[in-house]
Amino acid sequence: MTTSSGTLLLSLLMFATGVCIPVMATWNSRLGVELESPWAAALILFVLGAIVCGIAMLILGLPKQHWFGATPLYYAGGLVVAFYILAITWTAPRIGVANAVFFVLLGQIVSAALIDQFGLFGALKSPLTTLRIIGIVFMVIGTYLARRIA
Repeated sequence: MTTSSGTLLLSLLMFATGVCIPVMATWNSRLGVELESPWAAALILFVLGAIVCGIAMLILGLPKQHWFGATPLYYAGGLVVAFYILAITWTAPRIGVANAVFFVLLGQIVSAALIDQFGLFGALKSPLTTLRIIGIVFMVIGTYLARRIA
């Protein structure tokens, strides 16, 4: 899907994903407050997520290779997701969803630029040009100002 319409659809999908992340963080942090356990809220999120992924996999097809046939490092993504969910569920009620997401975005911008620059973990290489650095700086400043003004 490398056509311009395919790229547009993928961009819209990721925009929608970006919209959903703070919503999920808010819902899950409130669930943690109501249950008086951010850890229980995170577990519920993972169980529901696993059910949805299982149903999607049954409908769309099971993996073509053995479940544990991939590079071991790549399974650590599950640990990162757990870290993110637990961190945002616990932190958002204490500093606010927008502040929590601001720091998540800052970390994403920096790590994504480095991953692309060096093609880490098999990612597509995309050089960190001066123009890209300026764009990243503007994104960081804009995100900071949006939080500072609010």
